[in-house]
Amino acid sequence: MAYSFKTNLSFGFVYIPVTLHLVAKDNKISFRLFDKKTKSKIQYKKISENNSKNEVKNEDIVKGYEYEDGKYVLLEDEDFEKIKTPKDKNISIEGFINLNEINPLYYDKSYYIYPTGAIKAYTLLVKALTETKKAGFGKTVLGFKENLVIVRPQEDYLILSTLFFKDEIKDYPETIEKVSINPSELKLAKLLISEMSQKFNISQYEDNYQKKIEALIDKKIKGKKILLPKKQEPVQLMDLMDALKTSINLAEKQKRSRKTS
Repeated sequence: MAYSFKTNLSFGFVYIPVTLHLVAKDNKISFRLFDKKTKSKIQYKKISENNSKNEVKNEDIVKGYEYEDGKYVLLEDEDFEKIKTPKDKNISIEGFINLNEINPLYYDKSYYIYPTGAIKAYTLLVKALTETKKAGFGKTVLGFKENLVIVRPQEDYLILSTLFFKDEIKDYPETIEKVSINPSELKLAKLLISEMSQKFNISQYEDNYQKKIEALIDKKIKGKKILLPKKQEPVQLMDLMDALKTSINLAEKQKRSRKTS
Protein backbone atom coordinates (compact mmCIF):
# COMPACT_ATOMS: atom_id res chain seq x y z
CA MET A 1 0.00 0.00 0.00
CA ALA A 2 1.36 3.41 -0.99
CA TYR A 3 1.62 6.01 1.75
CA SER A 4 2.43 8.96 -0.55
CA PHE A 5 1.51 9.97 -4.08
CA LYS A 6 2.91 12.57 -6.48
CA THR A 7 0.16 14.44 -8.33
CA ASN A 8 -1.19 17.88 -9.26
CA LEU A 9 -4.00 19.81 -7.62
CA SER A 10 -6.00 22.07 -9.92
CA PHE A 11 -8.97 24.43 -9.66
CA GLY A 12 -9.97 26.22 -12.82
CA PHE A 13 -6.75 26.83 -14.76
CA VAL A 14 -4.61 27.01 -11.60
CA TYR A 15 -2.24 24.02 -11.22
CA ILE A 16 -0.27 23.16 -8.07
CA PRO A 17 2.24 20.26 -8.03
CA VAL A 18 1.77 18.36 -4.75
CA THR A 19 2.49 15.14 -2.89
CA LEU A 20 -0.06 13.37 -0.71
CA HIS A 21 1.04 11.91 2.62
CA LEU A 22 -1.20 9.73 4.79
CA VAL A 23 -2.36 11.62 7.88
CA ALA A 24 -2.69 8.60 10.17
CA LYS A 25 0.02 6.14 11.18
CA ASP A 26 -0.40 2.61 12.46
CA ASN A 27 0.79 2.40 16.08
CA LYS A 28 -0.13 -1.25 16.55
CA ILE A 29 2.65 -3.50 17.86
CA SER A 30 3.59 -5.97 15.14
CA PHE A 31 3.84 -9.67 15.93
CA ARG A 32 5.39 -12.61 14.09
CA LEU A 33 3.52 -15.92 14.10
CA PHE A 34 5.18 -19.01 15.66
CA ASP A 35 4.51 -22.72 15.84
CA LYS A 36 3.45 -23.23 19.48
CA LYS A 37 5.08 -26.69 19.67
CA THR A 38 8.40 -26.11 17.90
CA LYS A 39 8.77 -22.37 18.69
CA SER A 40 9.77 -21.82 15.06
CA LYS A 41 8.58 -18.88 12.93
CA ILE A 42 5.69 -19.40 10.53
CA GLN A 43 6.68 -18.52 6.96
CA TYR A 44 4.47 -17.49 4.06
CA LYS A 45 6.01 -18.28 0.73
CA LYS A 46 4.66 -17.06 -2.60
CA ILE A 47 4.55 -20.21 -4.72
CA SER A 48 2.61 -21.12 -7.84
CA GLU A 49 0.25 -24.09 -7.88
CA ASN A 50 2.31 -25.71 -10.63
CA ASN A 51 5.67 -25.19 -8.94
CA SER A 52 5.66 -25.44 -5.15
CA LYS A 53 9.45 -25.73 -4.83
CA ASN A 54 10.55 -22.28 -5.98
CA GLU A 55 9.26 -19.05 -4.46
CA VAL A 56 7.96 -16.52 -7.01
CA LYS A 57 9.71 -13.13 -6.99
CA ASN A 58 7.57 -10.01 -6.52
CA GLU A 59 8.53 -8.67 -9.97
CA ASP A 60 7.13 -11.86 -11.54
CA ILE A 61 3.71 -11.58 -9.88
CA VAL A 62 0.82 -10.06 -11.85
CA LYS A 63 -2.89 -9.61 -11.13
CA GLY A 64 -5.51 -11.95 -12.55
CA TYR A 65 -9.25 -11.45 -13.05
CA GLU A 66 -11.56 -14.48 -13.27
CA TYR A 67 -13.98 -13.67 -16.11
CA GLU A 68 -15.31 -17.24 -16.36
CA ASP A 69 -15.09 -20.23 -14.03
CA GLY A 70 -11.39 -21.19 -14.05
CA LYS A 71 -10.50 -18.68 -16.79
CA TYR A 72 -8.37 -15.63 -15.96
CA VAL A 73 -7.09 -12.59 -17.81
CA LEU A 74 -3.70 -11.37 -16.51
CA LEU A 75 -3.03 -7.67 -15.96
CA GLU A 76 0.30 -5.97 -15.30
CA ASP A 77 0.87 -2.60 -13.61
CA GLU A 78 1.60 -1.01 -17.01
CA ASP A 79 -1.88 -2.03 -18.22
CA PHE A 80 -3.51 -0.01 -15.45
CA GLU A 81 -1.28 3.00 -16.18
CA LYS A 82 -2.23 2.94 -19.88
CA ILE A 83 -5.93 3.53 -19.16
CA LYS A 84 -5.30 6.51 -16.87
CA THR A 85 -6.03 9.87 -18.49
CA PRO A 86 -4.15 13.01 -17.38
CA LYS A 87 -7.30 13.98 -15.43
CA ASP A 88 -7.28 10.62 -13.61
CA LYS A 89 -3.70 11.24 -12.45
CA ASN A 90 -4.48 14.73 -11.13
CA ILE A 91 -6.80 16.07 -8.42
CA SER A 92 -9.20 18.31 -10.34
CA ILE A 93 -11.53 20.30 -8.12
CA GLU A 94 -14.92 20.22 -9.85
CA GLY A 95 -16.78 22.50 -7.44
CA PHE A 96 -17.06 23.80 -3.88
CA ILE A 97 -19.45 22.81 -1.10
CA ASN A 98 -20.11 23.20 2.61
CA LEU A 99 -18.48 20.39 4.62
CA ASN A 100 -21.68 19.71 6.56
CA GLU A 101 -23.28 18.54 3.31
CA ILE A 102 -21.26 15.30 3.54
CA ASN A 103 -22.37 12.51 5.87
CA PRO A 104 -19.28 11.44 7.93
CA LEU A 105 -20.26 7.86 7.03
CA TYR A 106 -18.65 8.41 3.60
CA TYR A 107 -15.19 9.43 4.85
CA ASP A 108 -12.36 6.94 4.26
CA LYS A 109 -8.68 8.03 4.42
CA SER A 110 -7.09 11.47 4.84
CA TYR A 111 -3.85 12.83 3.36
CA TYR A 112 -1.78 15.95 3.93
CA ILE A 113 -1.45 17.88 0.66
CA TYR A 114 2.13 19.16 0.48
CA PRO A 115 3.00 21.67 -2.29
CA THR A 116 6.19 20.97 -4.28
CA GLY A 117 5.78 24.19 -6.27
CA ALA A 118 3.33 27.08 -6.87
CA ILE A 119 3.41 27.97 -3.16
CA LYS A 120 1.53 31.24 -3.73
CA ALA A 121 -1.36 29.46 -5.47
CA TYR A 122 -1.44 26.85 -2.69
CA THR A 123 -1.51 29.54 0.03
CA LEU A 124 -4.19 31.44 -1.88
CA LEU A 125 -6.42 28.35 -2.02
CA VAL A 126 -5.94 27.71 1.72
CA LYS A 127 -6.90 31.30 2.56
CA ALA A 128 -9.85 31.42 0.14
CA LEU A 129 -11.31 28.14 1.42
CA THR A 130 -10.82 29.20 5.04
CA GLU A 131 -12.53 32.55 4.60
CA THR A 132 -15.42 31.18 2.54
CA LYS A 133 -15.73 28.12 4.84
CA LYS A 134 -15.89 25.89 1.78
CA ALA A 135 -14.26 22.65 0.63
CA GLY A 136 -13.44 21.53 -2.89
CA PHE A 137 -14.68 18.23 -4.29
CA GLY A 138 -13.55 16.14 -7.24
CA LYS A 139 -12.19 12.74 -8.26
CA THR A 140 -8.74 11.20 -8.70
CA VAL A 141 -7.17 7.76 -9.12
CA LEU A 142 -4.92 6.63 -6.26
CA GLY A 143 -3.24 3.30 -6.97
CA PHE A 144 -5.82 1.15 -8.76
CA LYS A 145 -8.97 2.88 -7.49
CA GLU A 146 -10.84 6.00 -8.47
CA ASN A 147 -11.79 8.06 -5.43
CA LEU A 148 -14.21 10.83 -4.67
CA VAL A 149 -12.17 13.42 -2.76
CA ILE A 150 -12.70 16.47 -0.59
CA VAL A 151 -10.01 19.16 -0.29
CA ARG A 152 -10.34 21.31 2.84
CA PRO A 153 -8.17 23.76 4.77
CA GLN A 154 -6.59 22.85 8.11
CA GLU A 155 -4.77 25.81 9.68
CA ASP A 156 -2.15 26.81 7.04
CA TYR A 157 -2.30 23.69 4.89
CA LEU A 158 -4.71 21.51 2.92
CA ILE A 159 -6.11 18.07 3.71
CA LEU A 160 -7.46 15.64 1.12
CA SER A 161 -10.01 13.08 2.30
CA THR A 162 -11.16 10.19 0.13
CA LEU A 163 -14.84 9.27 0.21
CA PHE A 164 -16.68 6.03 -0.39
CA PHE A 165 -19.02 5.99 -3.36
CA LYS A 166 -22.73 5.65 -2.60
CA ASP A 167 -22.81 2.00 -3.76
CA GLU A 168 -19.90 1.10 -1.45
CA ILE A 169 -21.92 1.84 1.68
CA LYS A 170 -23.91 -1.16 2.92
CA ASP A 171 -27.49 -0.86 4.12
CA TYR A 172 -28.25 -0.98 7.82
CA PRO A 173 -28.29 -4.70 8.79
CA GLU A 174 -31.86 -4.98 10.11
CA THR A 175 -35.03 -2.98 10.64
CA ILE A 176 -35.29 -1.60 14.17
CA GLU A 177 -38.53 -2.28 16.00
CA LYS A 178 -40.72 0.83 16.40
CA VAL A 179 -41.29 1.76 20.05
CA SER A 180 -42.97 4.74 21.70
CA ILE A 181 -40.89 7.12 23.82
CA ASN A 182 -42.25 8.46 27.10
CA PRO A 183 -41.92 12.31 27.19
CA SER A 184 -40.51 12.10 30.74
CA GLU A 185 -37.81 9.67 29.60
CA LEU A 186 -36.93 11.94 26.68
CA LYS A 187 -36.70 14.94 29.02
CA LEU A 188 -34.32 13.06 31.34
CA ALA A 189 -32.24 11.81 28.38
CA LYS A 190 -31.84 15.41 27.16
CA LEU A 191 -30.88 16.51 30.68
CA LEU A 192 -28.29 13.73 30.86
CA ILE A 193 -26.82 14.84 27.51
CA SER A 194 -26.69 18.42 28.79
CA GLU A 195 -24.91 17.38 32.00
CA MET A 196 -22.40 15.22 30.11
CA SER A 197 -21.69 17.88 27.43
CA GLN A 198 -18.12 19.19 27.43
CA LYS A 199 -15.40 20.40 25.11
CA PHE A 200 -13.68 17.53 23.33
CA ASN A 201 -9.89 17.57 23.64
CA ILE A 202 -8.40 14.64 21.74
CA SER A 203 -4.96 15.15 23.32
CA GLN A 204 -6.41 13.93 26.64
CA TYR A 205 -6.88 10.44 25.19
CA GLU A 206 -4.33 7.75 24.42
CA ASP A 207 -4.28 4.06 23.56
CA ASN A 208 -4.29 2.46 27.04
CA TYR A 209 -4.69 -1.08 25.71
CA GLN A 210 -1.48 -0.63 23.70
CA LYS A 211 0.31 0.20 26.97
CA LYS A 212 -1.13 -2.96 28.52
CA ILE A 213 0.26 -5.01 25.62
CA GLU A 214 3.69 -3.39 26.09
CA ALA A 215 3.56 -4.21 29.84
CA LEU A 216 2.49 -7.78 29.01
CA ILE A 217 5.47 -8.20 26.66
CA ASP A 218 7.82 -6.81 29.30
CA LYS A 219 6.51 -9.26 31.92
CA LYS A 220 6.81 -12.21 29.53
CA ILE A 221 10.42 -11.23 28.73
CA LYS A 222 11.22 -11.11 32.46
CA GLY A 223 9.41 -14.40 33.09
CA LYS A 224 6.85 -12.84 35.43
CA LYS A 225 3.45 -14.40 36.06
CA ILE A 226 0.48 -12.84 34.28
CA LEU A 227 -2.38 -12.37 36.73
CA LEU A 228 -6.03 -12.26 35.72
CA PRO A 229 -7.79 -8.98 36.57
CA LYS A 230 -10.25 -9.00 39.44
CA LYS A 231 -13.77 -9.95 38.47
CA GLN A 232 -16.16 -7.02 38.41
CA GLU A 233 -19.62 -7.41 39.82
CA PRO A 234 -22.20 -7.37 37.00
CA VAL A 235 -24.24 -4.17 36.78
CA GLN A 236 -27.73 -4.77 38.10
CA LEU A 237 -30.39 -4.07 35.47
CA MET A 238 -32.69 -1.25 36.47
CA ASP A 239 -35.75 0.54 35.18
CA LEU A 240 -34.96 3.02 32.35
CA MET A 241 -36.16 6.02 34.41
CA ASP A 242 -34.03 4.92 37.39
CA ALA A 243 -31.03 4.37 35.09
CA LEU A 244 -31.43 7.90 33.66
CA LYS A 245 -31.78 9.51 37.12
CA THR A 246 -28.74 7.61 38.47
CA SER A 247 -26.74 8.59 35.39
CA ILE A 248 -27.69 12.27 35.78
CA ASN A 249 -26.58 12.27 39.45
CA LEU A 250 -23.24 10.74 38.46
CA ALA A 251 -22.83 13.21 35.55
CA GLU A 252 -23.51 16.16 37.89
CA LYS A 253 -20.81 14.94 40.31
CA GLN A 254 -18.31 14.50 37.47
CA LYS A 255 -19.16 17.96 36.12
CA ARG A 256 -18.51 19.56 39.53
CA SER A 257 -15.25 17.60 39.77
CA ARG A 258 -14.10 18.90 36.34
CA LYS A 259 -14.91 22.48 37.34
CA THR A 260 -12.97 22.10 40.62
CA SER A 261 -9.93 20.59 38.88
